[in-house]
Amino acid sequence: MKVMKSKVTDKSAEGQKVDGAEGAMEKPKHKKVKKFRSKVPGVMITQYVEEIPEGKSHPDFTRKPIALTIQEGKFGVFKAIVYGEPTPKVTWNRANGKIDDPQKFQSKYDEATGEHTLEIPKVCTEDADTYKCFATNEYGKAVCTIQLNVIEVGFKKTREIAKSKEEQEALKPGSFRTMLKKRGEVHEQKPLESEEKIWEILMSADKKDYEQICAEYGITNFRGMLTKLAEMKREREVEQAQFIEHISLLKHIEVNADENATFEIDMDLKDASSRIFLYKDGIMVPYTVEMEEEMKHQLKRVGKKFIFTIKNLDPADAGLYSVDVEGVNVFSTDFKIPPVNFAVKIQEVKAEERQDAIFQCVLTAPMAEINWMGKSAPIENNDKFEITVSEDKLIHKLLVKDCQPLDAGIYAAVAGIHSCNAWLVVEVDKNPANKGKKIARKTTQAGGGDLDLEKIAKEQAEKHKKDMEERMAEAKIKAAERGVTDAAAQAEKEAADAAAKAAREASRAAEAKAKAKAEKKAAKLKDAKEKAKAKKKASGGGAAGGGAAGGGAAGAGAAGAGAEGGGVAGDGAAGGGAAGGGAAGVGAAGGGAAGGRAAGVGAAGVGAAGGGAAGVGAAGDGADGDAGSGSEYDDIVVSTDESDEEDGATKTKRVRSRQVVPDTVIDDDDEEASSEQSGKRVKRTRQGPLLKEEIVVQKRKAKSAGGAGGAGPASGGASANNDEAASGDEASSADEANEPAEAAKRGKRTGRTRPGPILQETVIDPGVHFTLGLSDVTAIVGDPAELVCKLSKENVDGVWYLNGEEIEPDDVLTMSKDGFFQSLKISKISEDYAGKYKFEADGRKTEAMIVVEDPPRFDPEELNKFSVPIVIKKGQKATFKIPFVGRDPMKIQWYHEGEELSDDTNIKIEHGEGYSQLTLNKLQRKDTGEIKFKLKNEFGTVEAFAKIVVIDKPTPPMGPLEIIEASQNAIEVKWRSPKDDGGCKILNYILERQQIGRNTWKKLGPIGPEAHYKDSDVDHGRRYCYKIRADTEMGTSELMETEDVQAGTKAYAGPPSAPKVVSAFKDCITLTWNPPSNTGGTNILGYNMEKRKKGSNLWSPVNPADDIIKEKEFGVKDVIEGMEYEFRVAAINNSGAGEFGTPSEFVFARDPKKPPGKVIDLKVTDSTYTTLSLGWTKPREEEGVEDEAKGFFVEIRPAECPEWDRCNNNPIIMTSFTVKGMKSMAMYWVRVIATNDGGEGKPQELDNYILAMPPPVRPRFTDQKVKSFMVVQAGNSARFNMNFEASPWPDVTWMKDGMPVSKRVTISNAEGASQLLIPSSERSDTGIYTIMVKNIVGQETFSIEIRVTDEPKPPGPVEVDENVPGTVTVSWSPSPDEKRDDRLHYLVSKRDSSKRTWHTVADHIFNNKFTACNIMPGREYQFRVYAKNDMGSSQPSESPKWEITGKRERFVLDRPESKTCNLERPPKFLVPLKMHTAPQGYECYMSCAVRGDPTPHVTWYRNNISLNTNTNYLISNTCGVCSMLILRVGPKDTGEYKITAENHLGRAECSTKLTVSD
Repeated sequence: MKVMKSKVTDKSAEGQKVDGAEGAMEKPKHKKVKKFRSKVPGVMITQYVEEIPEGKSHPDFTRKPIALTIQEGKFGVFKAIVYGEPTPKVTWNRANGKIDDPQKFQSKYDEATGEHTLEIPKVCTEDADTYKCFATNEYGKAVCTIQLNVIEVGFKKTREIAKSKEEQEALKPGSFRTMLKKRGEVHEQKPLESEEKIWEILMSADKKDYEQICAEYGITNFRGMLTKLAEMKREREVEQAQFIEHISLLKHIEVNADENATFEIDMDLKDASSRIFLYKDGIMVPYTVEMEEEMKHQLKRVGKKFIFTIKNLDPADAGLYSVDVEGVNVFSTDFKIPPVNFAVKIQEVKAEERQDAIFQCVLTAPMAEINWMGKSAPIENNDKFEITVSEDKLIHKLLVKDCQPLDAGIYAAVAGIHSCNAWLVVEVDKNPANKGKKIARKTTQAGGGDLDLEKIAKEQAEKHKKDMEERMAEAKIKAAERGVTDAAAQAEKEAADAAAKAAREASRAAEAKAKAKAEKKAAKLKDAKEKAKAKKKASGGGAAGGGAAGGGAAGAGAAGAGAEGGGVAGDGAAGGGAAGGGAAGVGAAGGGAAGGRAAGVGAAGVGAAGGGAAGVGAAGDGADGDAGSGSEYDDIVVSTDESDEEDGATKTKRVRSRQVVPDTVIDDDDEEASSEQSGKRVKRTRQGPLLKEEIVVQKRKAKSAGGAGGAGPASGGASANNDEAASGDEASSADEANEPAEAAKRGKRTGRTRPGPILQETVIDPGVHFTLGLSDVTAIVGDPAELVCKLSKENVDGVWYLNGEEIEPDDVLTMSKDGFFQSLKISKISEDYAGKYKFEADGRKTEAMIVVEDPPRFDPEELNKFSVPIVIKKGQKATFKIPFVGRDPMKIQWYHEGEELSDDTNIKIEHGEGYSQLTLNKLQRKDTGEIKFKLKNEFGTVEAFAKIVVIDKPTPPMGPLEIIEASQNAIEVKWRSPKDDGGCKILNYILERQQIGRNTWKKLGPIGPEAHYKDSDVDHGRRYCYKIRADTEMGTSELMETEDVQAGTKAYAGPPSAPKVVSAFKDCITLTWNPPSNTGGTNILGYNMEKRKKGSNLWSPVNPADDIIKEKEFGVKDVIEGMEYEFRVAAINNSGAGEFGTPSEFVFARDPKKPPGKVIDLKVTDSTYTTLSLGWTKPREEEGVEDEAKGFFVEIRPAECPEWDRCNNNPIIMTSFTVKGMKSMAMYWVRVIATNDGGEGKPQELDNYILAMPPPVRPRFTDQKVKSFMVVQAGNSARFNMNFEASPWPDVTWMKDGMPVSKRVTISNAEGASQLLIPSSERSDTGIYTIMVKNIVGQETFSIEIRVTDEPKPPGPVEVDENVPGTVTVSWSPSPDEKRDDRLHYLVSKRDSSKRTWHTVADHIFNNKFTACNIMPGREYQFRVYAKNDMGSSQPSESPKWEITGKRERFVLDRPESKTCNLERPPKFLVPLKMHTAPQGYECYMSCAVRGDPTPHVTWYRNNISLNTNTNYLISNTCGVCSMLILRVGPKDTGEYKITAENHLGRAECSTKLTVSD
């Protein structure tokens, strides 16, 4: 059964086959196909039938697969859920390859969840592709396209994955397959530069750029390229593994704002000394290291990152840059420089806070996009920045939205290798009223209003267009020249083919005749045959031709053949000869003819002669047959004379096709022959005037012509001899026959004269050409579009094509011509009209593209409806629906008051085909505001605005209550309207009144919409309270309850605020104040003011009692110049004057002061990395010009910032200041401003900027007590710290015994300190370590000896020997550590039988022998020897017991008489009590020490009252130490404390005082 495949109109991956997924369902031919997009974005549905039966449906996705970006070697899965009736069949496909391998791709279905999955157990780089999921049933199909992107891992892991993949592929038969990717469009291919260059570019390119690179360089075998590229990558990774541990983060070359180009590589070298080479287009480029200034190319290394920089860019820097490590390629990047510059650069913009700022520039050539930088960081389109490009791609703009102070800085635009930058200055709102408040967003833009960019861009476009036209004209001229050359060559070839064909036919006819004649004239031609045979070898006409015999002789062409008999012709590829009654030579593709009739055909014409005359060939006559005289003509056979048919005389008409000029062969014969063989044209000119030609020989039976390719010695002339010519029946004379033959033998041209005048030359019209070609057009769907071109001639007919197919005019497409102009108009464009258009006229053509854009748009009528505000009650719902048009995919967003909305409990957003709807449920009053609808697709963005008003009952009226009158007859009050009226007009205020002391409220009824009421029904002296509500059509607000108001009593106003001085002069001081908060229940009628001189206690009134001050400002004129005054104010209401308020500050009655001058001698007194100390002298006073300074402000400005920051908010009086919080080593400008009552003076700046660093200090070690010797046990860590001070930051170097420390030693440097650390010390680490601290001022060194040792091993066996009576010599074998430790020594201890204890007899013995003295006879001795070093002692080595035998004497002990000791003594305090001061609530501890025997009785007293029985005091007496503890000290514990101690021998006492503090 033939499977009918549905027409796929959506663009699939080229080369993809339609498998069963697309063609599984048979579709009848007579049924139409409808294609449309699903509601699920990215899903295309094809419906097979016009109407779907009830209960049935086409397939669709409820959850489509999503694109995956996954690491190589991980598990990848696509999931989809579909629906449809009947149940759709789900299949999977990929663009480049198949998915039928069950080990790599597993398609599954989960009945429980309804999920269809495609699993890839182990993703590899070859799996990166475009995948499709098909859901198909009998009513249609749904298709979804997804991408799989694979992240490559390090090359070690890649090799393992590739190796396992190769093993799996080896197990499968026929696993190798390649697929050529066919393309519908033919791209202009570059001349294939170097294959090595293309592969280098691909090796380092991102995967997303593969297709673009292949299209650029003409690579069509995309699959094969990927296979070879993967293999080359594996090989390169193996090579790189020899020198590199890891490589990642390859950043291709980019141009930055400094007009330098950089590219980066992150790689971990196995050997840090490996050589790195830089190449440009295969040529090694020298470079400098660490950003030196000498060379153009530089390398900077930061850790594992290598940064290459190209400075001072110019167009010659374009090319392929490669980086090699020890000869192995690591990275390549192609640097392309577009020919573009800035016609208008971006300018500095000053914007206010929360205002938008715009930067704009104009390019000299169109460019789709440029790079924008903001404070050295790339900028992209987002909510903060908006980048736009004009339609002609010349004007580029950057919009910075909602400018904040943090946005200030330098912004740059980069185009090609050129850049420009400018400042964005954000002016902060300094209005104190807005301090702490959120500033409203401003709708204005800053910048962009000074230049007419459209005009400049138009000029640049015209200039660019003119340049392009000139280039196109040059290219067209060259193309036309090539076309004329090709057309001439083609015409010549066609003429030669026609002549060759005619010659072959003539040859076949003549052959038959020649045979008949040969029999009759055999006798006469016998001699000619013999001569022809003799000359056979010399008469060949072509380079590879063969001779001919039988009645005549002729040279054959390059591929010709000679034939025997009466006139046999040989045809050759380049020429032919003929024999038998006549001869003919044929040119480039001619053939020989026999029978007395012949023609010579050349590459550019045909030569003819009758009666055996010599023909003329393309490659002429002469001995070598290089060029015939017919090369300048297009010779055409006109007729054949019937009377001379036997003789074969043919008449030709010669028409000249080129200019009549002398024709001479420039090149010699050899060069001309080689040029013809290589297919090149030879320039020839004719010598001498063009003479009237005649056919000298009219009737000959033999004729020859030189072939175009003839190279024989006799080619190009007459091949027949004189005898043959003379034997003809109709020959006029023997001389006539001999002359051309002889001339042919000599290689000369025969003289010819033309009968009659020269024919008129034919002039070839060069044809029509384009003076203005078609230009690309970008149009919006529904708008008109027009293509126009201009021809060199008027009213020329032409044909229009769209994508290669001829266009027929219809209602939408109309074609017209107006003089030189041809136009194609499209009245209403759609996507069907997008593509490549071509206009062709008279063999010339011009092409252009129409790009149809479909940006989002609104219908104006629908937009007006949408913009009408919606008024709705609280709790109800509001719906906003707006239709739109535009190409999918489209991003749809709803906003409320600038905040994006999403589906929520009370928010529902629905999207349909061509519309979107927002529903807001349960609206509240706070939801009132602006609704914004935003659409965005690839062609643009559009917004629509609406307003929603939610009405509700109002909020309560607001206080405070203003009492207008509170008299005995009436109370008149006033209040403020509600803060929110609920969106409705207030109809009434509803009042209730309560008399204080009662529980009832009296309704006063609605009083109207005015917030004012006068209550006349009051009792004198009573107090009243009011409840006020606001009433609208939405309801009544909550109540506002007022404070009490008394009717008819005197209530004085409270004191006003302290007066503030507005201005002060010698004759007038103006003050202002605020009214009192307590008005006393009535209005304030006025104020009284008093003044007082400084130092006086007397207040005097300023205004008379009957002339009160009405305003809250007053100028006091009754002042004395030079005196200092203070003022106070009292408020007056209906009850009278209240209390005076707080006095003002003292103010002098004198004219205002002048601002001070500049400070003097501003200098830096001290500085650190974070602080800066300044000092200066007060400015000088000049009377009437500069007054005394009362204070100073200090301001700093970082070098990169244009604004000054004030360090002190209030002026300082001192002439010195320390600035804190500076950045280390940062550059600052500093200035000081003097100020006084007259204002601020001019600032005084330092002459130069300052660096945040301490003043230069010679290095000095700050540790006072530092050990110079350290002992460390082997295996333990050794740590040594040194603190120092130095400025600037010094270089710290550690040395061991004069040499650099080993890698085992860790050096840690911090600010002002350095540490040496040996993690696990060994004996070899012993030595003298020296630290050297050095800076530009000087250097300092310190040395410490570190000795690494261990506990010594004990010495060998100990021997004892007596050499001298009374002495013994103890000797021992040395310890094994004695040779390794020069500080090891020995200790000897002794024990005798009388004491039985060990005591040291010798120490610090550095030999192995010791002599012990005072050895007593009769005692037994034993010795121990210890080995000792800096770490301690070893285990002892004991000697054998040794004894000197002697006589024992009787021991007699004399005991003295014992005496009794009386220890009794009276009490005495050894340690007295101390004075105590304790905080209240804390504990207090008192103690003293007393001695006495027998033990004295101790008693404590406070203010002579015994405390021994008081449980609030803890009293103890332990071994004479007497103590007392007070747990919580209070005021009652203050007083004198005394302790007494007594026994029968006496009494002692001691006292102290306790003071309790608050």
